[in-house]
Amino acid sequence: MDFKLELVTIPVSDVDRAKAFYVDQAGFNADHDFQVDENLRFVQLTPPGSACSIAIGTGLTEAEPGSVKGMQVVVTDIEAARAELAGRGVDVSDIQRFPWGAFVFFSDPDGNAWAVQDLTGTRPE
Repeated sequence: MDFKLELVTIPVSDVDRAKAFYVDQAGFNADHDFQVDENLRFVQLTPPGSACSIAIGTGLTEAEPGSVKGMQVVVTDIEAARAELAGRGVDVSDIQRFPWGAFVFFSDPDGNAWAVQDLTGTRPE
């Protein structure tokens, strides 16, 4: 039996601002944007190449906007990933290298925190 994680809800205060950030700056694909009624809007966004998406919207969660910390995506080239994010206007950290990988960090407009990990991050700079 497979149990596949395919959707994680990220709480945001302004759905349109968050969607613009994730699509235009972080480079996520906009999969769905459906307004069910005035109290429920579902927006599904997927990082390029990912099997797991995020959901933002109204009426999806009671969590406080900006309360999600530690979301992580994995890349094969941390330098290229950082350059792409910075080039799209994301306030992304410098590369940090650890024995378990290289990382950059960024947050969405509400403060939900993301890590980008390169598992080959122990290679020389």
